Amino acid sequence: MTAHALLHRVAEKTGREAVPFTLDGVPANALAGDTVLTAVLTQCGQLRRNEFSGLPRAGFCMMGACQDCWISTSEGERFRACSTFIAPGMELLTGRNDA
Repeated sequence: MTAHALLHRVAEKTGREAVPFTLDGVPANALAGDTVLTAVLTQCGQLRRNEFSGLPRAGFCMMGACQDCWISTSEGERFRACSTFIAPGMELLTGRNDA
């Protein structure tokens, strides 16, 4: 899944505990302290699909002001990926397979 990641870790790759989660049904790992935004974009190139155009979105302001980083869980919960920390067992959906 990392072949099309939008973000790549360039310095820190170890030293923090791995946090398992699923992304579009596929097991993935983030690092403790990562936001959902970081966790997802180090795995793939989008957070969600635009409600109107269907085009992929990956966040914009990266600080919780623009409303562009909403992501959904498999249970239907929605939250801002840039201001929510990844938690073990999260089941996140990007809509990549809905195109």
